[in-house]
Parts: sequence; structure tokens; C-alpha cells
Amino acid sequence: MNHIPSVNLSDFLSNDPIKKAEFVEQIGKAYEDIGFVALKGHFLDETLVKNLYNEIEQFFNLPIETKESYEIDGIGGQRGYVSFGKESAKGKKEGDLKEFWHFGQYVEDNPKLKAEYPENVTVNELAKFNTIGKQAFQMLEKTAKYVLRALALYLDLEETYFDNYIHNGNSILRPIHYPPITTEPKAAVRAAAHGDINLITLLMGAQGKGLQVQNHTGDWIDAMAEPDELMINVGDMLSRHTNNKLKSTIHRVVNPPKELWGTSRYSIPFFMHPVSEMKLDVLENCIDSNNPKQFEDITSGEFLNERLRELGLLK
Repeated sequence: MNHIPSVNLSDFLSNDPIKKAEFVEQIGKAYEDIGFVALKGHFLDETLVKNLYNEIEQFFNLPIETKESYEIDGIGGQRGYVSFGKESAKGKKEGDLKEFWHFGQYVEDNPKLKAEYPENVTVNELAKFNTIGKQAFQMLEKTAKYVLRALALYLDLEETYFDNYIHNGNSILRPIHYPPITTEPKAAVRAAAHGDINLITLLMGAQGKGLQVQNHTGDWIDAMAEPDELMINVGDMLSRHTNNKLKSTIHRVVNPPKELWGTSRYSIPFFMHPVSEMKLDVLENCIDSNNPKQFEDITSGEFLNERLRELGLLK
């Protein structure tokens, strides 16, 4: 496949069983073939998107010492600010050419999980930053819930199979700033080739060139969404759980051509994680004589910690 399929969530949410079934087949097939789709009909409205970009641009324009005051030691970068070059892709020594912020889950009805997750960090300099971040987090989480319901049906599971695992899940909203490039990067890129850790990722800000996806034949293809689309891909947790039936595709963000080095790039991925005790054991109906079990049993919490250590975010 050499392009990213586009689907519309409103088909799944309609009362038309034919449209719903077609959406399930389209998104499931796309995740088998390429691991990415562009999704229209999500729950983010234009005003919220505009306000979120405005807030994150203001935050990343703050003085570096102000931003660094929101960098929290000992939590693997799971909340607050992570400074430029701190994160590297699995197997890479060079840090990615980016800085970012993390909003985490807003637990309301589970004291155990509230105690387990780090607190969200409040930015004192920007009155609306945290409120708008929370609104965007919750609309992306709502969108992700229905995408996973469609995938549950595609996998011959009960439609709400994932619901209890993602309610209060350890999800992350990550506004990223790729600053202007001022000197020739030796080996670093804005985001080195990697697969995501989580169940699915919903990406805002894939309208400009930069994001590339590696298809099954090893070719890199540009992944560009329309302004009203989210780019959504499968992560390693879902790939493990489905015995690689749904593909976690390697992707990267390449450096722009030299004439565009002086420009910033912003993107905002939402990493949909389940609760840490979810078992990622391979689903029985994804194993057969042609597809023997490929992965050992592990919980999502164990898998996450393993990967955070590999990324250099946990010691």
C-alpha cells in the first residue's frame, strides 16, 4: 500500500447498520495493510483545535528557564515538560530534535489509580493552558473509544471489549514543538523511526510534510492528513494483543528541506493507553496454524515500563 486510507467516524456512529459495518471493515483492513488511517468525523471541533495550538505555541515560546521549572524528576517524563533532545528512539543514541509537554489522565472515580498516576502539572503563566489541554484530552479519548469499538467488532470481540480497559487508562496527550534547525544535524532527526508503545495513537498536526510511514515492502510514504482529519495508528500494545494482525507501523518525522529549517513544527499526538493491569496476552482468535503465538504474556504496565527504560526516560 502506498497511501493512507481515509475513513469517517460518523459512518460508525450512524444508525445505518450497513455504513457501520463498512466502517468496521475499512478501518480493520487499513490497520492490517498499513497500520494508519486518516479519520474524519471526530469529536474535536475547530475552535478547540485553534485554541489548543494557540496555548501550546505560547507555552513553548516561554523562556527556557520557565519551561524547565515544569520538568519533574523521577516520573519518566510522564507529566509536565520534557526538554529538547531528552528522548531518543529505541536503539538510537541521538536525542530527537524536539521538546514536548505531557497531559495525563483525569481520574474521577478510582482512588487507587488517582494515587498511582502522577498529578498533572499546572502552568501558572497561562490561564487557559490546562483547561484547554483537558478538553482536548477528553475529546480525543472519546474519539479513541469509538475507534477501538470498531476494531473490537473487526476482531470478532464484543463491541465494548476495550471500554473497561481504557476507562481511566494511563493515556497521554503530548503537544510537541520541533524548533527551527539552526545547525546541520549530525545524525538526529525531528523524530527517529519508531513504533508507538500504546494501543492506538491519534495525531493532530499531520497537515504538513514531515511524517512518514514505512509500508510492508519497506518504502517510506508521506502521511498527510486533511485539516479536518486525525491520523490514527496502531501501537505495539494492540499489535501484541492481536498477534500482529493489526500492524504497529514504523514511522518517523524527517527534517524539512534546508530552506525551511527556520520554521517551527507543532504536532499533538494522543497516546491511548489502557489501565496497567490489562493483560496483553495474544487473543485466542488471532492464533491459528498459519499464525502461531508470537508474543509472551505481559501486562500493559510491565510493557510500558520496559519501553520507557529503552527510550531513556526511566533509569
